[in-house]
Amino acid sequence: MSLMGGLVKAVSERPQQPEKKPRGRPSPGRAVAVICFACFLVAFVFSRPVSFLPSEKKTRFVYSSSSSSSSSSSCESSLPRSSQDCESRTTSGKANPRDIIREVSKTHQAIRSLDKSISSLEMELAVARMNSNGGSSSSGHGKGLKKAFAVIGINTGFGSKKRRESVRQTWMPRGTKLKRLEEEKSVVVRFVIGHSATPGGALDRAIDAEDAETKDFLRLDHLEGYHELSSKTRVYFATAVAIWDADFYLKVDDDVHVNLGILTTNLARYRGKSRVYMGCMKSGPVLFQTGVKYHEPEHWKFGEEGNKYFRHATGQIYAISKDLALYISTNAPILHKYANEDVSLGSWLIGLEVEHIDDRSMCCGTPPDCEWKTRSGNVCVASFDWSCSGVCKSVDRMKDVHKSCGESDAAIWDVVL
Repeated sequence: MSLMGGLVKAVSERPQQPEKKPRGRPSPGRAVAVICFACFLVAFVFSRPVSFLPSEKKTRFVYSSSSSSSSSSSCESSLPRSSQDCESRTTSGKANPRDIIREVSKTHQAIRSLDKSISSLEMELAVARMNSNGGSSSSGHGKGLKKAFAVIGINTGFGSKKRRESVRQTWMPRGTKLKRLEEEKSVVVRFVIGHSATPGGALDRAIDAEDAETKDFLRLDHLEGYHELSSKTRVYFATAVAIWDADFYLKVDDDVHVNLGILTTNLARYRGKSRVYMGCMKSGPVLFQTGVKYHEPEHWKFGEEGNKYFRHATGQIYAISKDLALYISTNAPILHKYANEDVSLGSWLIGLEVEHIDDRSMCCGTPPDCEWKTRSGNVCVASFDWSCSGVCKSVDRMKDVHKSCGESDAAIWDVVL
């Protein structure tokens, strides 16, 4: 205001001029007023500090660059947050460990849920690939195929003719009864065998002659051999699903006694389920010593010495549902084979969404064990001796086992499916 005062004083002290008549110019008083107002504006502008930047509160949020300042700025923003929430978010500029654990737990739960969904989808995709591989999907499987409730493949070899005869004379129907079993009960029973090292040789001709008489063989495109049982199992399922559209596919050894009536009844309980793996589940030791029976060359895959296999059905008899048989057929080229056939099958199914059914009636002992159970009304599905992995001396003893533990001849015909 000193500038304005000096101007006023200078104007007031000017020498007085003789009064003149106005010539259209503004009067001195009006000029003074204009000058004063202009000076006031100049003083007002230059005397007050003006900031052209945002206030400190605003810049604190907008211009924060580090992760720690970002966390604090979000707490200082206008959004309502509790002090405890802010403290949990900003502990020395790092995330709260409890928050991390909670997030990790949620992530684990989500991953487990996704794993199950993915496994189920992979199963459906594998079965659906049958369309592109010349087969058919689970929903479309059966077009042009023979319908069946169960296909029972009895694993046999070239030197096992007497064993086959002992089975035919006891629990397996023959001739017209075998055909009637297929037509009325939709149960197919076949001896399963491949070819010899010299196709068309004496061994193959002997099987051809036997089949012409009995008509109860399923021939496989497979080279027979004890160490090829895992491969034979894969080929069997692939062949069976290409011929029959069945609810269940079973494998049985030719030295095991079976009661078809109770077997069919038990299978019928699971008819509505698509992924069933049924048998006597076990978890035997992984034998790492070379030279012993059932030696596992790949024992190192199962952990340290003394470990056991995962749960799987014992190889004397087991059943799988249609979707699983189709899965094995579709993926046969990439299914790994272990030394033991039952372990191989278990490994193919262990990682899938499959229901494992442990049916102890499928592994009864021979008399007196199965005999006691039969008398008490608990008829066994299958009987064999664990020490022999089948009925010991089955050619000589199968009739005695059937007489003591076998169901009535009418049992299979009384089953309602």
